[in-house]
Amino acid sequence: MPSLPQINPLRIRSYVFRLPLCTRLLLVIIVALWAATIPVDWLREWASLIPDKVGLTSMHRLNTFPLMHLNFLHMIFNIFALAPLLERFEAEFGTLVTLALFTGPFGLLPGGIYVLLEKYVLRSNTTVMGASVWVFLLLASEAMKTQKANPNFSIGPYKIPTWTTPLILVFIISFLVPNVSLVGHLCGLGIGYLWALGYIKFLVPHEKILRWVEGKLNLLGRLPHYVSVDQKTYGRYGVLPTAVPLSNVSRSPEPGQRLGP
Repeated sequence: MPSLPQINPLRIRSYVFRLPLCTRLLLVIIVALWAATIPVDWLREWASLIPDKVGLTSMHRLNTFPLMHLNFLHMIFNIFALAPLLERFEAEFGTLVTLALFTGPFGLLPGGIYVLLEKYVLRSNTTVMGASVWVFLLLASEAMKTQKANPNFSIGPYKIPTWTTPLILVFIISFLVPNVSLVGHLCGLGIGYLWALGYIKFLVPHEKILRWVEGKLNLLGRLPHYVSVDQKTYGRYGVLPTAVPLSNVSRSPEPGQRLGP
């Protein structure tokens, strides 16, 4: 009889304490908002994305709907899916970029497209909420990176383009899981693909501005688990660092320092 996988609380605790600053901040907000809806039930309606209620005085919905969840299971599944993806994104692009994007364009763009499609194409008013829009956005970005190294994967005699993996997953989940928003997930995927292809990276502040803010406020020294512009794993937009011949590197008996969290 196969043994069940063992859950190691120490490894879970270690992983949680290694999460970078913006990732843990967004996860804490998600949990806090869910907890707040228990005594304050109207908060869920206030934060969710309802196409007919989006106007000049309620634009906050475009930023709050990924943070709000329908119930505990909805929240916990999205957290487990989001945490490793968001952690990897922050390690690559830095805390300031992650904070700017996930409190701004990465909510506004998929949310805005969803509202337009619902109101003017589908003629519907379906309410959506949940961080799954971010999950599929990040999955699309990761799939495009994997595409460069592994353009295809095989299923029997068929070769499937790697970039279609999250798209296939969206349709499978929509078929198997009730009450999920296919249109909302597709909007998240679309923004993720645009990000990975470089079409919307102009939305990120210039690196000189980010460096100035970090230095002026001494964010690296003041904030624990902060990922600076200079400590990203792969550079600003995933560019690998230039190789240096080993002969030109001074040897030291001290162990090297690992980049990133």
